[in-house]
Amino acid sequence: MSKFGDLIGGRKAKPAPASTPEPVVEAPAPEPVIEAPVAEEEVAELLSYESDVSLHEMTKDELEEYGRTVGIELDKRHSRKRLVQELEEYLTNS
Repeated sequence: MSKFGDLIGGRKAKPAPASTPEPVVEAPAPEPVIEAPVAEEEVAELLSYESDVSLHEMTKDELEEYGRTVGIELDKRHSRKRLVQELEEYLTNS
């Protein structure tokens, strides 16, 4: 009979067996990640890319990717026009 049926029939339910908790094992701390320095060639390539950039001709994906290279995170849910405005404001203020 089920536990509910035992209770209705006037019988007392048997207590559940006590279980011992499992010991907590701590994971080792992750090692810090050391980023490699950016080579001068890569910096020069990024700077030359910035001079060739026409923000008004880029797609939303390209705008988002370019924004990350200059240090701004853009939200692609906004219109392309707004993304261009945000990038232009960021570039003139930095």
